[in-house]
Amino acid sequence: MSKSRRRHEEHEEHVNHERWLVSYADMMTLLMVLFIVMFAISQVDQRRFDQLKDGMAAGFGATASPFEGSQSVMDGQGAQAFEQASPDLSSPQPQSQTQSQAQSQAQAGARPQPQDIGVQTSAARRAVETEQQADALTTARHEVNRLQRIERRIERVLASKGLLHDVSIKIDERGLAISMVSRHIVFAANLAELTPRGRDVLQVLSPVIRSLPNRIEVDGHTNQVKVKPKYYPTDWELSAARAVNVLRYLNEHGRVPASRMTAVAYGHERPLRDPALPGAAALNKRVDLIVVSTAPERSRKLFAQVLRDRSNGHDGGPAT
Repeated sequence: MSKSRRRHEEHEEHVNHERWLVSYADMMTLLMVLFIVMFAISQVDQRRFDQLKDGMAAGFGATASPFEGSQSVMDGQGAQAFEQASPDLSSPQPQSQTQSQAQSQAQAGARPQPQDIGVQTSAARRAVETEQQADALTTARHEVNRLQRIERRIERVLASKGLLHDVSIKIDERGLAISMVSRHIVFAANLAELTPRGRDVLQVLSPVIRSLPNRIEVDGHTNQVKVKPKYYPTDWELSAARAVNVLRYLNEHGRVPASRMTAVAYGHERPLRDPALPGAAALNKRVDLIVVSTAPERSRKLFAQVLRDRSNGHDGGPAT
């Protein structure tokens, strides 16, 4: 054997016969960790458990805990609870089904029934409608106050010129209606041209109408005499011509913006006075100037109620 071979054999690594201790130590470490984990999860934190229980009960909408007993879903009319067998005759008798259900419901908390929810919904809807009606009535009162202030202003300027009795003013669902009804300013038969007195009235009304922010509706009307107009095909054209002539005068001479005005023809469909009454034919051929209210429709429908309440002394009256 050569010297190099003997030198290699002399330095060969020694075999380790104690490697099993490493595996044994690993196994013991894992067992220790296992027992520590089992010991840790065996300890219940009562405070946190109570918090979890209360949180789940609140989440399910019941005052009772989901971990406690509650009324069975099979309980109902006709079901009889089993009596507890007991040789002790002095023990309390089982409660009746109604009492048991009442106690179970009390323990589980009062849960709203479908009919109760329906009643509550109807009550809430009525409350909302009542509040909306009250708001609409308040708006109607404020708007009537505003329209009455305009009415008094118009009456003052007309009275200063001796023209107060040439118009009729009223408040209706549309707003403030100014009807040119005097015999001095009504249109001649079959004609749509304004009389001199009619132009005087419009000249006085123009500054007031021009200062208002409201839209102005000019309504033309004819009387109910069943005679075909002489210069127009029907009453519709005649009433339209009367409305347009008034609108043009307000715009061209009274400087009321044309963008705020509209002309409407009603023919003989809307008489101001009952045609059967004396003098109705002369008053019904007219032009109405409507200061259109800006209030919502629901409030405008309450104008008549507000005016009626005030006439009966049930309202505070118009604001100054």
